Amino acid sequence: MSQYDAILIVSFGGPEGPDDVIPFLENVLRGKNVPRERMLAVAEHYYHFDGISPINAQNRALIAALEKELATHGPHLPIYWGNRNWHPLLPDTLRKMRDDGIHRALAFFTSAYSSYSGCRQYREDIQRAQEEVGQDAPVVEKLRAYFNHPGFIAAMADRVRTALSKIPDARRNLVQLIFTAHSLPLAMAAGCRYEAQLLESSRLVSEAVEQKNWKLVYQSRSGPPSQPWLEPDVCDHLKEIHLEGPIRDVVIVPIGFISDHMEVLYDLDTEARLLCDELGLAMVRAETVGVHQRFIEMIREQIEERITDSADRPAWGALGPSHDICPADCCPSGRPRAVDRN
Repeated sequence: MSQYDAILIVSFGGPEGPDDVIPFLENVLRGKNVPRERMLAVAEHYYHFDGISPINAQNRALIAALEKELATHGPHLPIYWGNRNWHPLLPDTLRKMRDDGIHRALAFFTSAYSSYSGCRQYREDIQRAQEEVGQDAPVVEKLRAYFNHPGFIAAMADRVRTALSKIPDARRNLVQLIFTAHSLPLAMAAGCRYEAQLLESSRLVSEAVEQKNWKLVYQSRSGPPSQPWLEPDVCDHLKEIHLEGPIRDVVIVPIGFISDHMEVLYDLDTEARLLCDELGLAMVRAETVGVHQRFIEMIREQIEERITDSADRPAWGALGPSHDICPADCCPSGRPRAVDRN
């Protein structure tokens, strides 16, 4: 009999109307050294889409697809959903789980990579939620990082093939795949394997689609100009391509994200596309994995491997499978140690 009695989807959250935008962003930026002017500029990105982030609808679609997958193949476990920054918030979700009699859950994070903001901070969010709910709060254990899981790579490669098919055959040998991910402060990136894992995922996908010309770049940085972040920025790289030639076609692949949420729709589909139009570059943007069937199957496989305590941990490439249980000092924030939580 399984030692787990529920699945918990853990995500970032997003506003669902104009009145939610500022409170949501204040939650996101609380305790961070981000000027209010930058917050208001980001708010305009959301107002451009009527104040609605697509991430919530995409998480609902993910949950519906996973519910169907588990109903068909098992294990037959209920799925709950809790966010870091907006409703449904993790404390409310854990409270409901407790009231429903849930004792132990497996958590799937909507981030494929190891970093403070993509993994450890979610674990801290869960810990705080458990403390708020009290001693009867359910135990939550996360599934391993899946950046090199065959299901993630296969689904991402399929998305890239679809994007490549939109480029005329005669020009496809000169196309560059531009893999993008959210930038991190260098101090944070130095304490985790985020960059190495992104490079590995990008390499695996490019090999799967037989495209040798590829580049990993970053997007969506939010810190002050004086703080060094991972580079190059996607728009800076597009300008370099334009100056150097002869590339005239690019496929932008948001490999750092699993759904087409605001940072994909605005930073890539709006800003990067506008720049490509100005530079005369033909841009195709690959979809994220979203609810690709192979990705949904991957989540089920990860659940099954933990429930059965299988020694088989599928992982492609040289980095091997990630750990199931994070060490106490895993993925520090890059801020002074006193503010970190284990």
